[in-house]
Amino acid sequence: MAIIIGKETGFKSEANEKFGLKCPYCDIYAYMSPQSVPSFDNLTQTRPKHAGLVYECDACRAPVFLRFAVQTYAEDKIELSPNFTELERPKERFNFSYLPEQTGLLFREALSCYSNNNFNAFASMCRRSSAAALLVMDETEKLKAFDELLAAQKIANIDDETFGPIKDIIFSAGEGDDLPIVNRAQAGILLEVLKDMFYQCFVRPGKLNRAIKVRQVFSQDDDQIQSSA
Repeated sequence: MAIIIGKETGFKSEANEKFGLKCPYCDIYAYMSPQSVPSFDNLTQTRPKHAGLVYECDACRAPVFLRFAVQTYAEDKIELSPNFTELERPKERFNFSYLPEQTGLLFREALSCYSNNNFNAFASMCRRSSAAALLVMDETEKLKAFDELLAAQKIANIDDETFGPIKDIIFSAGEGDDLPIVNRAQAGILLEVLKDMFYQCFVRPGKLNRAIKVRQVFSQDDDQIQSSA
């Protein structure tokens, strides 16, 4: 998506292309429409390395702020990088009800780091979250957690080179060891893989056990009603 701010033509994106984002306000994946764009004259005068643009969410009409790197300044146009940084990201959600208390506390902070684009802080908190989770597991449960991790790699078809740092953060790196440096893409994979592991190891069994207990209570009530009748 090439973005041009022309001296005469003003703002123009390639083929008037729209793009979609998950809105940080309504939490819906929606198209974004340009709402406020810096002028050619102002950018040319100060020549910043980055430019801020305000888009409007087509779903809730809220303003969404994005930052673009400036690629080139020319006499008649300014070209912005197609890549951008979301200054406000949607809050990541998870069902914390079934996580061990300390694991839930640390994973909440991990998700907050991710939402604020602090990806290596996020990786560090993921390591602390997984370490806290492993402390409450027996050996069988730890093996199951590792199997779930490998299953997620296979399902998502992630190559070993990409997945290696993710596996190190969750399992291999000790508390005093250096963690791998992660970029945005790796942080996104780490997020989904750890969410899946926590879901399979804690949330799914917890929900299933709760549902069965509720069914048993209703069955006992039905038996009592039939006996009294």
